[in-house]
Amino acid sequence: MSAVDGILSRALQGQRLELEDVVRLFESEEIEKMGAAANELMLRRHPEPITTFVVGRNVNYTNICDVYCRFCAFYRAPGSNEGYVLPDELILQKIQETVDVGGTEILMQGGTNPNLKFGYYLDLLRKIKARFPDITMHSFSPAEIHKMKDVSDGLSLEEVIRQIHEAGLDSLPGGGAEILDDRTRRKISRLKGTWRDWMDVMTTAHKIGMNTTATMVIGFGESMEERALHLLRVREAQDECLTNGYPSKGFLAFIPWTFQPDNTNMKREKASPEEYLKTLAISRIALDNIDNFQSSWVTMGPEIGKLSLTYGCNDFGSTMMEENVVSAAGTTHKVNIELILKLIREAGKIPAQRNTRYEILKVYNEDESVARDFIMQN
Repeated sequence: MSAVDGILSRALQGQRLELEDVVRLFESEEIEKMGAAANELMLRRHPEPITTFVVGRNVNYTNICDVYCRFCAFYRAPGSNEGYVLPDELILQKIQETVDVGGTEILMQGGTNPNLKFGYYLDLLRKIKARFPDITMHSFSPAEIHKMKDVSDGLSLEEVIRQIHEAGLDSLPGGGAEILDDRTRRKISRLKGTWRDWMDVMTTAHKIGMNTTATMVIGFGESMEERALHLLRVREAQDECLTNGYPSKGFLAFIPWTFQPDNTNMKREKASPEEYLKTLAISRIALDNIDNFQSSWVTMGPEIGKLSLTYGCNDFGSTMMEENVVSAAGTTHKVNIELILKLIREAGKIPAQRNTRYEILKVYNEDESVARDFIMQN
């Protein structure tokens, strides 16, 4: 039995992997073996042949950012003629369009804009919830939360999160994690904060009752040990949430994807689809306390998204009516509901629409026609 076989066997027996085990998997090229183990572990948690997706929209409310990440093609520096802050009415219009097609989730994210005061976010959320009380605001990355703290006239991180939660923020997406190790973070995004800064936002949100997601981006030149540390740090934070009785389920999902170098200040080769699938499989195997894993079709494309459903994914992510951050880096895979249904079925699964809490809203049986036409908008 090879070392990889032994590690996978122990994982399938319910034993928790250690750092050296995860590193060994990342160093291995036995991708199909890892995929098979990840698929088996996924099926144990999700025995029904259902793959879920959420109908949602990205709203990039501002592109002004003072963090200057080398890997980002979306941001504009403060004072740039190309910088913007969307008018409130335009944001509300975008949400109305989402609701009109049966959407349930708004992923509102932007840059860390130093010109926006904390009250801007509170007022905007209250305005959104007053008009759309049923929409789920799954919005703002930890970096944006830290910027809110910076402009909040001395509020603690917990108080900032508590106030914005009360104003209408329902859950936090895991953007900005990149690699949760400071060597790589200093190299790619010196001003964005440490991995602990990212994690402090998440654990604080868990403590006050908010669910979140976690992400990981590979392809920055990080070591295999750094990738493994990233996974174990997410796992440890999830343990903290689940064992301490927090009024939250912690990380509801984990989403890995690959760095998209086009149009950025970092010129690197894109990580291959095989490297993505391997990372996905290892994530499912190592993160034994997170239920849901999302396919990253935005960066990998629909066909790899379909293949990911046999490498540990049980979820196809969001329809993403609008996505400006990744598309700014030259990646423009657009998927509508009809194609999502087709791809999920081609993978041998039954598609189902869910909400942000991973509660199923509608199952699309094989003999059922698409309930509505859904036009993907730019």
